Amino acid sequence: MTAEIAIMNKEAIALASDSAVTSIQENGQKIFTSANKLFSLSKYHPVGIMVFGSAEFMGVPWETIIKIYRNNMGEKKFDTLKEYVNDFTDFLDNGSPLFPDSVQKEYLLFTVYSYFQFIKNKINDQVDVIITEKGEITPKDIKKITSDVIKADYDKWKKTICLPSIPESHARDIIEKYGKNIEELKKEVFEELSISKRLYARLEEIATSLFCKFREDVASDSTSKIVIAGFGEKDIFPSLKSLGVEGVVNNKLTYKETSSAEISFENSAMIMPFAQREMVDTFMEGIDPHYRFLNEIYISEMFEEYTELITESIKKYIHEEKQKLKAKLKKINRKILVDYQKKLKNHRKKTYTAPVMSVVSMLPKDELAAMAESLVNLTSFKRKVTFETETVGGPIDVAVISKGDGFIWVKRKHYFKPELNPQFFANYYRKVGNYEEE
Repeated sequence: MTAEIAIMNKEAIALASDSAVTSIQENGQKIFTSANKLFSLSKYHPVGIMVFGSAEFMGVPWETIIKIYRNNMGEKKFDTLKEYVNDFTDFLDNGSPLFPDSVQKEYLLFTVYSYFQFIKNKINDQVDVIITEKGEITPKDIKKITSDVIKADYDKWKKTICLPSIPESHARDIIEKYGKNIEELKKEVFEELSISKRLYARLEEIATSLFCKFREDVASDSTSKIVIAGFGEKDIFPSLKSLGVEGVVNNKLTYKETSSAEISFENSAMIMPFAQREMVDTFMEGIDPHYRFLNEIYISEMFEEYTELITESIKKYIHEEKQKLKAKLKKINRKILVDYQKKLKNHRKKTYTAPVMSVVSMLPKDELAAMAESLVNLTSFKRKVTFETETVGGPIDVAVISKGDGFIWVKRKHYFKPELNPQFFANYYRKVGNYEEE
């Protein structure tokens, strides 16, 4: 896990990231506090990128991917930030040297196999419930459970819209290229179950949907999140886009834009935390988000219980009259709760959020950087003084991107001593202006 943040006003955008990365192995997990997650996307133009989630993409470290892209990009520039995002995703789409067919096939097989196992586990869980309740289960019951579970999952994928970046022929192309492999996985995972041809066909559609659609309720350990921020050539104010990136199959990238923000004449400041964000939310709203959620649940439950007590205590009402009164009170309760939430939200905005945002809109570049670092450090400090795993920590990298100055490091860790490695900085810019190194 990680903590990252972007703070923007009309002048610049500050990006900050911690350095913790969690490596999970069969025999446990290990946390390192020296990972790089914040980079310039271009050597020459004001655009940066942050990564979190999985530290690798298709088996290649994100740092390697970003630096290969940056070298290939050279001095190329775009009018808008969106075009930088599109160019980077196109690079991942067509990065066959980075992700050869063998790697793409391995990713597909692993993803499909894992998801089929996920479905089978749901079937097994329901079978165990029946056995626990009845002491036995019939083949007919197992067949029905299998059918219901696969159908329910299939229906969810069916309702999910295909990603705009994926061509209509992608599912068909996957079947043409990997159909036999998917068929083998279906038999391997579901061979003990009695599955009709129709269900097998649905499993095939589910398999292709994994690479054509993006379901919010399906979490994958291989999913990476990237944040690209800065200015295009024609952008006056900074903007930001966040993407969820899963993998490449048949040279097509599965990704979805998860959030975006831009500064405009009407919107002069933005604070956007990523990954572990609860301390930033607490700072901005004056209340821990989990505590607020529990508070709203408890009040709702209290109203429900109070309604029951009132209606049941009226002895002169018959059952039908009590039900009518209960329905009326529940309707009133919902209205009161909505009003309660709305008033508290307005209070949080007026008392906590709005004053901070007003100041952020006026902050100079160095203060933007200091604020970004402090908010990331707040999350790290919380992990350090509680019994939670320190999944946020290490040195905090901070950069400021502005239209005039470009991408500027305010704080940056090195795994080496800069004074002992002048060649690193000499080689960073191989070509600047009309000067080209021999």
